[in-house]
Amino acid sequence: MSPPLAAQETAQAPAPTDPATPNAPTAQGDLSVTIYNNDVALVQDVRQLSLASGRVRQNFPDVSARIRPETVSLTVADAAIVEQNFDFDLLTPSSLMEKAQGETITLIRTNPATGAETREKAKVLAVNGGVVLDVGGHVEVLRDDGLPVRAVFDRVPESLRARPTLSVTLASTRSGTRPATLSYLSGGLGWSADYVALFDDKSGKVDVQGWVTLTNTSGTTFNNARTLLVAGEVGNTNDRNSYMPQPRRMTRVQPGTESAEREQLGDFYLYPLAERTTIADKQTKQVSFLDAKGVAASAGYRFENGWLGSANESRSAQSVLRFANSGAAGLGDALPAGTVRVYVRDARGQPQFTGENSIDHTPQGSTISLPTGDAFDVKVQPTVVARTKLGDQRWRTQMRYRLTNARGRPATVELVQSGLDWTDTRVTEENRKSERRDAGSTVWQVPVPANGEAVVTATFDTRY
Repeated sequence: MSPPLAAQETAQAPAPTDPATPNAPTAQGDLSVTIYNNDVALVQDVRQLSLASGRVRQNFPDVSARIRPETVSLTVADAAIVEQNFDFDLLTPSSLMEKAQGETITLIRTNPATGAETREKAKVLAVNGGVVLDVGGHVEVLRDDGLPVRAVFDRVPESLRARPTLSVTLASTRSGTRPATLSYLSGGLGWSADYVALFDDKSGKVDVQGWVTLTNTSGTTFNNARTLLVAGEVGNTNDRNSYMPQPRRMTRVQPGTESAEREQLGDFYLYPLAERTTIADKQTKQVSFLDAKGVAASAGYRFENGWLGSANESRSAQSVLRFANSGAAGLGDALPAGTVRVYVRDARGQPQFTGENSIDHTPQGSTISLPTGDAFDVKVQPTVVARTKLGDQRWRTQMRYRLTNARGRPATVELVQSGLDWTDTRVTEENRKSERRDAGSTVWQVPVPANGEAVVTATFDTRY
């Protein structure tokens, strides 16, 4: 089993506190947080409750402000849930004024010249894009014009909470203190993977470091929590299907068949943090989960021509970094989806950024072809030499691909002719052997000499 993720920050003290107000303990207990990739997290909070016998009301402050109340589960020995409510209307200046509609408040005005204060009663008539008041029988709008005016309220409405609070009515069969396990799903907690790849072209090796970025926009800080990250897309009714255009520089992966030595939960891989940590609200935190040195890798080029079309001028081939996450290659781990940023050392030995691309969840043993940008010196120009009609539903297309290399060393270009699955299209003649990888594309591996060029010709027969 792979080691847990190493946190950049040390674990917090056992007594949970809110980082925003270090001297104010929270009501949270022994916390465990499991965070998934698609904006969903499982929070499990074990608190010690002192309950009386009979029907009792118990409040649980400091739950997530983005809790999904329908997912709440509470387990308490010798007690049953009668009713539960989530009070998410938080105490703010605007919510306090809204709740005071129809009530009488006190306005304190300060004379800017003398500093003298005057008090007068005002009835809140409406709060709709502004505050409308009845002051001494005349209607006044409370303006935010910088003049020193304060509104004083006699009380805080019971429906407003300083912190997100879950309230539960329990039927307790005995009195006494006992543990209660509160579990719920929440939005606003997420994680993503980022990779830094330092490639050495001379040795054919790449060093790969993986980082997990935690984000918390749930409105609540989770204190001193055991944290577990799950890689994979779990089913979620909040998901929405949407059309996403395919990027031009798409990472190609040949899926592997190796079993990763990492704990799994069903079909998902687990990445536990090594120590308890506090996930503060509105905070981003990074932890390391992968540090592989000397992974076998190579650089190459790829060019894809869509359908059987011509280009008016030569176009750049894609720069591609190829490596595998197999054990034999030196990486040996399943890779969660994320962004890979590639660096190469310059002549002075300084790492320089050369491009980035994303990978999907990748099983161990896969071969990854990661496009990082467009090559400066390696170009390809596809040309339709002739297109002939052979019959009512048959056409013949003769293609020529001219590949040029202005570098001082040879280059191999993976030349791809795609779009062949729109119709029944086959290669009938070619000057270099191709590989039909799937119904939609055929591929040539074309060596191009240093400061030279190469030409590929092919004839395609199409039946509509």
